[in-house]
Amino acid sequence: MDYIPELLIPPTSSDYQPITEKEASDLKQLIEGCDYAVSNAELFMETLSKDLSILDGENVRLVLGSEPQVTQLMKSIEAAVEEASIVEARLAAYDEALGRIREVMARVGQKNQAIHTANNNASFLLEQLSAAISQLDIPANYQRILNEAELPGGREELSLAGAALLKAMIAPLPLGLDKLSAVTEQKKRLEKLKTKFSVIVARHLNNLFIHLGNDTGENITSSELILPTHEAVHHELEPYTELMQLLRALDNKAFLQLAKVYRDTMSKLYKRDLKHFFEIAKNKLINKRLQVHASKSSGQKAEDLINPAPMCLLSSEIWPPISEGRFLDSVLDCVLSQMQPVCLAEQAFCISFLQLDSVLTPSNSNEMEETECANNGAASPGSVTSTASKKLERQVNEEVRGTMSAIFPSLETELNNFIAFLDKVDSFWCMYVLVRLSQHVMSAQDTGSFLSMTFASALIQVKRAFDKFMQAQQQSILTDTKVNRRHKCGILPYVANFGLFAKTAEKIFKHSDRKVDLEKWYTKLVGTIFEAIVIHSKEHHKTPPEVIKMENFHHMYDLLSQVKISVLDQERKEAKQRYQEALRAYVIQYFGRPLEKLNLFFEGVQAKVGAGVKESEISYQMAFSKQELRRVIKEYPAREVKKGLENLYRKVEKHLCEEENLLQVVWREMQGEFIAQYKYIEESVQRCYPDSMVRLEFTTQDILEFFSEIARSH
Repeated sequence: MDYIPELLIPPTSSDYQPITEKEASDLKQLIEGCDYAVSNAELFMETLSKDLSILDGENVRLVLGSEPQVTQLMKSIEAAVEEASIVEARLAAYDEALGRIREVMARVGQKNQAIHTANNNASFLLEQLSAAISQLDIPANYQRILNEAELPGGREELSLAGAALLKAMIAPLPLGLDKLSAVTEQKKRLEKLKTKFSVIVARHLNNLFIHLGNDTGENITSSELILPTHEAVHHELEPYTELMQLLRALDNKAFLQLAKVYRDTMSKLYKRDLKHFFEIAKNKLINKRLQVHASKSSGQKAEDLINPAPMCLLSSEIWPPISEGRFLDSVLDCVLSQMQPVCLAEQAFCISFLQLDSVLTPSNSNEMEETECANNGAASPGSVTSTASKKLERQVNEEVRGTMSAIFPSLETELNNFIAFLDKVDSFWCMYVLVRLSQHVMSAQDTGSFLSMTFASALIQVKRAFDKFMQAQQQSILTDTKVNRRHKCGILPYVANFGLFAKTAEKIFKHSDRKVDLEKWYTKLVGTIFEAIVIHSKEHHKTPPEVIKMENFHHMYDLLSQVKISVLDQERKEAKQRYQEALRAYVIQYFGRPLEKLNLFFEGVQAKVGAGVKESEISYQMAFSKQELRRVIKEYPAREVKKGLENLYRKVEKHLCEEENLLQVVWREMQGEFIAQYKYIEESVQRCYPDSMVRLEFTTQDILEFFSEIARSH
């Protein structure tokens, strides 16, 4: 393809349009007929001008020739406009006629609507009147029953009549109908029937409550630890539950009065039963304590018959025997187990019979929800309903607990008095009660019930007593401990007693959820024991402090290893460390250095070596010559060394107590210390006097035999 320079390429325009084939043919024909245009441009221009003039003339002729046709077109348009005006006039006439018809039809529609509205109003009024009559009307047989019924024979009929009466009295009436005289008269008749119903039910149930409350208690003389449930009373009153519901809806004042009579009646029964029940429980513990089963004087209180149990303090020199613990726990468990079904049965009956689960009426419930909506602003309906239901549930629980408190007014007092009485039976009573009462609180089916709240309140008091008991133990260690004045101190009282204390506590708290409370006090008590050992080790006038610490820390380590209390694992390791430190301190202090002069001699040698004298040249020093070394060694013959060890053994034997059996341990530690000193001296001789042939009169084997013979001979 040949290259074409850019300057020779004609510019392109976006407005360019190619000519048609006919235009191209005409242009070609024009150019072919004017070949001379190239040589004679003026002639070409003149020819083009002539052709243009001819075309203009032809155009003018054509325009002049079409004038008649244009005139005819204009006439046709004018005729069409006239026809349109005629049609428009006719349409206006038609519209006027239709307008008059429309007004007539509108007036007819209004009349029909008024007739329809009047018919609807009449029908609606008839329906409301019919509904009001049917709602307010009570069948004649029900009216007769409400006027003449007698209980208990007509209980079922009276329930049906009362339900019909309640339905009529709470029936919602359309606005305005309550002003009608007929409606007013009917309401008065209903009020009279309501009064009749209230009197019949209230009088009969009031008499029935009083009759049931006069129960003489046939089982009150029984010695069995059983709390009566009064199921017979519940069974007698259960058929009247529906009448109580109707009475509450119809005459709330009479219902509240009846509920008070029931609470007062049952409170007398339960007060008597609980007093006898707890008296039996106390007597069982007394009989176990005194090991007698003779009957007690009725005028004498049970707690006055025994002396308080001895207080088990860790500082006590003699740990009192504990024998009633398991029996106390079994009696306490029986007491708590007997109370639970009685209280729950009474609570279930009261909720049903006195309708304690419906303290709010529907209207009050709606008002509560509306109040919550106003307070919460744009809160969701679900959250408002949930809040209202929680308030309702809380109010129901408060109503139930209030009723149960009135029926069992002496329960909490009797329970607290019984728990306080246990202090006379066993000094560990608070542990038993804490574990057993916690078990019953945790296993309670209804945590918000009156009994659960009573148990929880008592549990708080018991927990305080437990903490007070443990504080007394801790305080007794530091303030009440008396170090014995015998020739040997031995094991301190709180160290000896802690083992029995821990084993007793572990048995009581075994598998209990409250063991964490005990474990917190374990660490405090053991920490106090460690502190007290150090303090009291300085108070004995004969036994060295190191011996007291060694024996008591060893006893604590041995004890903690036996009981295997995980929370005291760190204290066990600390006891072992303190025991070993005390043992080492005692050995260093009382064993000393049997070869004292030899030790001093070689300390001088080491001082010279430290000053720069070579070990091989030490023998040239006058004070540390071979002759001087031989002289010092002669002062420690084997016989004298053994005699010194025998004296030391007797001294150690006087210091240590027999029950801890640490004499041989201390003796072995001293043996090791002696051998270490012997080896130090022997090695020093080998380094500083290698060829002197200087030797001690006894060997390591001789030392072992000395210690063994002395130990066997004692």
